[in-house]
Amino acid sequence: MPVDPAQARLRSAYIDFVRAGRGSALDRDGGAQHLTASCFVFTPDMSRVLLCFHKKGRFWVQLGGHIEASDLSVAAAALREAREEGGIAELSPLDGRLVAGTGDPLPVDVHRHALSSRFGRCTTHWDIGFAAVARADAMPVTSHESEDVAWWPTDALPQQVPQGFGDRLAVVLRELAHRLAAH
Repeated sequence: MPVDPAQARLRSAYIDFVRAGRGSALDRDGGAQHLTASCFVFTPDMSRVLLCFHKKGRFWVQLGGHIEASDLSVAAAALREAREEGGIAELSPLDGRLVAGTGDPLPVDVHRHALSSRFGRCTTHWDIGFAAVARADAMPVTSHESEDVAWWPTDALPQQVPQGFGDRLAVVLRELAHRLAAH
């Protein structure tokens, strides 16, 4: 169960959304609302986070995107998206616990957000966020999906981030600190 009470409540809403079976929650073609997977990539000392400048959104945000049929899990989709968008092949999932029987890390964040008309027929993403670590000297490479990819200090984010993103990142860091301290 997440440390943050708001995350715990939102987790319950996610479970209800998936159980309601409105289209396929995993399939972006299954409806205007669907699950997405993202990955907060950090340096080993957790002082920097890798962000991409999202073409459609016009803001800096963690790496992530849609879940594809070839993804074995939501966690696998998050890591795939992080590797594709960030251009860093060597990423290590970061979590003190794993989902029983899968070897997948547990999510560190859930975030439901409405989308602008720039996103086409998608109206809401129910994002499931994971965390990973890259080597301190890892050099990101911009992909065709982003205009830019760069490391940012976790306490000095760029101005062009979605509203509340700094608070969201702080919750992710607290969740990770709690989990890692427990192990």
